[in-house]
Amino acid sequence: MTAPFRIAMFGAGRIGNVHARNINDHPQSVLAYVVDPMEGPAQELAARYGASQVDEATALGDASIDAILVASATSTHADLIVKGLQAGKAVFCEKPVDLSITRVAATLKVVEASDKPVLIAFNRRFDPGVAEVQRRAADGAVGMIEIVNVTSKDPEGGLPIEYLKVSGGMFRDMTIHDFDMCRFLLGEEPTTVSATASSLVSPEIAAIGDIDTACVTLQCASGRIAIITNSRRASSGYDQRVEVHGATGTLRTENVPKNMFVHESGSMVERSTPKFFFTDRYAESYAAEWAHFVRVLEGTEQPNPSTADGYRSLLLAEAAYVSLKTGSVANVADVERELVG
Repeated sequence: MTAPFRIAMFGAGRIGNVHARNINDHPQSVLAYVVDPMEGPAQELAARYGASQVDEATALGDASIDAILVASATSTHADLIVKGLQAGKAVFCEKPVDLSITRVAATLKVVEASDKPVLIAFNRRFDPGVAEVQRRAADGAVGMIEIVNVTSKDPEGGLPIEYLKVSGGMFRDMTIHDFDMCRFLLGEEPTTVSATASSLVSPEIAAIGDIDTACVTLQCASGRIAIITNSRRASSGYDQRVEVHGATGTLRTENVPKNMFVHESGSMVERSTPKFFFTDRYAESYAAEWAHFVRVLEGTEQPNPSTADGYRSLLLAEAAYVSLKTGSVANVADVERELVG
């Protein structure tokens, strides 16, 4: 067995803690450095896994570092991807690449010119249930795909308003996962986007000009349709479901309960509520995502999702905003020409 890959991680927040644990738990990776402007959390996280808290220059300048993991603020993602590649490192980067589609397009060109792999972390592709739905749908288990439904509702109060203020808006921050999921399950690029949305959950969200309740319809050239339902409020946990309806049947995933407790009586059936938020609900997917990236470092797999996937999903978010603003169906190619050229 070769020596474990040495990883420098940027970002010591909530998602950084998830990734640090998965790096530590994998036999072929080791957390070497943690970089974060908040030195206290960075030092604490580094100490937990035998790493060192260092600055950016030290992490990027160390030739023994095989890859960087970018879990820092969205505004740093594109810069760190480019800097990591220039330093000869492979890159694992949280979504989105950037909030600007033109910046993502420019970053994609840098990635394509590099011989180092870059993975954009749309972790939900690695959820065991979702992966099985996609595999069976691609194998023709339900015939020709006709409709994909993606439901994603956050527990109310799950994210602080300070985060939402800089998140880029619901479609770029939250729905971008669902855009990627639709592309993953459809196996085809949507060509049109229609969006409706409101601010029904929180006056604070409305006050910052954001939305919290939305329905987005995507359609492909083949006629296939995908429907996304989003809300910043779910009363009984983290509501995460997907369904693929085809000519001969349906494939779907259900919510994951906190436990398998069931109480049955003559008048009711009681079950556990779903897991509360993404760190619990998608724990398996984050571990599987990291295991995939290790195989990328080993050279046995190609990074998937790629930077191109990040670009396409953000483009769908931009088209959704165009539709929301104009009240009409947005053509994705027209939006791309207008924003990117």
